[in-house]
Amino acid sequence: MIDIQQIIGFDKQVLLALNGSDSIFWDNFMWTYTGRLIWVPLAASLLYVIIKNNKWKEALLIVCMVGLVILLADRISSGFFKPFFHRFRPTHDPEIMGLVDVVNGYRSGKYGFLSGHAANSFGVITFVSLLIRRKGFTFALIIWAALNCYSRIYLGVHFPGDILCGTVLGCLIGVLVYYLYRFLNKKIFSREYSHVIAHQNNKYTISDVKPILTVLYLSYFFIIVKALF
Repeated sequence: MIDIQQIIGFDKQVLLALNGSDSIFWDNFMWTYTGRLIWVPLAASLLYVIIKNNKWKEALLIVCMVGLVILLADRISSGFFKPFFHRFRPTHDPEIMGLVDVVNGYRSGKYGFLSGHAANSFGVITFVSLLIRRKGFTFALIIWAALNCYSRIYLGVHFPGDILCGTVLGCLIGVLVYYLYRFLNKKIFSREYSHVIAHQNNKYTISDVKPILTVLYLSYFFIIVKALF
């Protein structure tokens, strides 16, 4: 029989092992990385690639589907899981809050199960990876999302279990919305659909995704420079 208290206890031990450091550089790095504004250029580059490689109606459908992924991930994580389970964030957990390293006094909201950052990040990259289907591109997105999730543990605002469950939720939402997109694409663009499916796997070339990867790597560089100074 699974002992939930043992799992929770182990989750707390892992959190304390991975949370924070004595490094000002990593404090600054993770603080910047976990922000939303820093990734606006990355989102803009993705939008550019989608518009460039699709007719405007299909591009609009794709953008709406990405929005749906984010909406579902946010509403399910924050609108259902957090108020239903009432699991304290590490920074609010009476048992360990005094042991948790925090950065810039940031403690976030009271409850943290499950992670909206993880659900949103992995939801979007799952959908986009299924859409674009380039292995190197997918790998780069996974690294981006994984580091985004780790930043939440580093800052002490999520347990590893929050991240794991948020990741599973996000991947599930991403897959379901992708197949909804395929269904709607077939219904709306029925005359062109057979042509779209025939070219789905090579519709986006390596050169097509270079703008996204370039912006991603430049964002990493900016974060590193900002963390240093």
